[in-house]
Amino acid sequence: MRVIKPEQLRDQEIESWRALRAKTGLPASPFMEPEFTLTVGRVRPAAWVAVLRQNGEDAGFFPYERGPLGHGRAIGFGVSDCQGAVLRSGLGISARDLLRACSLSAWEYDNLEAGQDLFTPSVAEGFDSPVIDIGEGYDAYEQRLRGASPKFLKTTLAKERKLGRQVGEVRFVFDERDPAVLRTLMEWKSAQYRRTGRRDRFAKDWINTLVQLLHETRTSGCSGTLSVLYAGDRPIAAHFGLRSATVLSCWFPAYDPEFSKYSPGLILHLRMAEAAAAEGIGMLDMGRGSAEYKNSLKTGQLRVHEGSSFRPGAGAALYWVSREPSRRAHGFVRNRPKLAGIAQQTLTRIGKLRGN
Repeated sequence: MRVIKPEQLRDQEIESWRALRAKTGLPASPFMEPEFTLTVGRVRPAAWVAVLRQNGEDAGFFPYERGPLGHGRAIGFGVSDCQGAVLRSGLGISARDLLRACSLSAWEYDNLEAGQDLFTPSVAEGFDSPVIDIGEGYDAYEQRLRGASPKFLKTTLAKERKLGRQVGEVRFVFDERDPAVLRTLMEWKSAQYRRTGRRDRFAKDWINTLVQLLHETRTSGCSGTLSVLYAGDRPIAAHFGLRSATVLSCWFPAYDPEFSKYSPGLILHLRMAEAAAAEGIGMLDMGRGSAEYKNSLKTGQLRVHEGSSFRPGAGAALYWVSREPSRRAHGFVRNRPKLAGIAQQTLTRIGKLRGN
């Protein structure tokens, strides 16, 4: 086994990574492709990759970030929506052996994909990640929406027409390359985080830079995709995500609050689904967490997990003491709708105070 920095991956190892991932039969999440790890490695000095070998061949790849006392996290932890190792089927290794080889006392994840059997025993909690299935084309998806919630689709399409009449011709660009529009989206998203009392991810330089670098990334397995809804020449809603040949991972959606009465976010997601289907993409993964717009648009869900793998020792004990009580407290609130509602109201009030 080699434990190296992402930039030290050889071309052949990158190709082996892609080939192993394709053989898993799991959805082709761009977060699990080597390009995502390579890009994170450019902004996160703590990023590492374990390269596993079997019978003289590349047999697995485990990307991670290593902190003090061997406390590890999933690569891009905090923004990555699909996590785990890319391993050859039947590879005889345990999670404990892998952590030992990586000098890790613990490895934390918050979006471990289903099918990561190596880490299944350490799972603490599971979550649904809503998806939009467009494998049969956009018309089939729209027909499904009409059957499940005809009022929702009719109202959203009516608002789109009204937007065109009152503001300007509605235009959608699936893959906008203008970095100025990306900056606008990031400003909208930062403002949204502050309004809702949440941590502003774009206040972190490494996330800012990561998104800009991924916007420039163009490979079959992982490409940054900026989708924009315009009214006239003005962008009013946008989304930045990552796409593979068959999956679009929804990541950072936001809109201009001035146009909120038109539901521009919903219009944007419908147009994204339509354009993605035309590109041959079969699924939009909207990411972990419940939200009204996700419930309106989804056709199903994937399962992701949160938890930590430990290797017995003092480092693991210190990690448990520092992280587990907080995680359990969050889970306690999250799993009780009344408490979760109170928490959200409190966050919103905090956001309003910050804005004054």
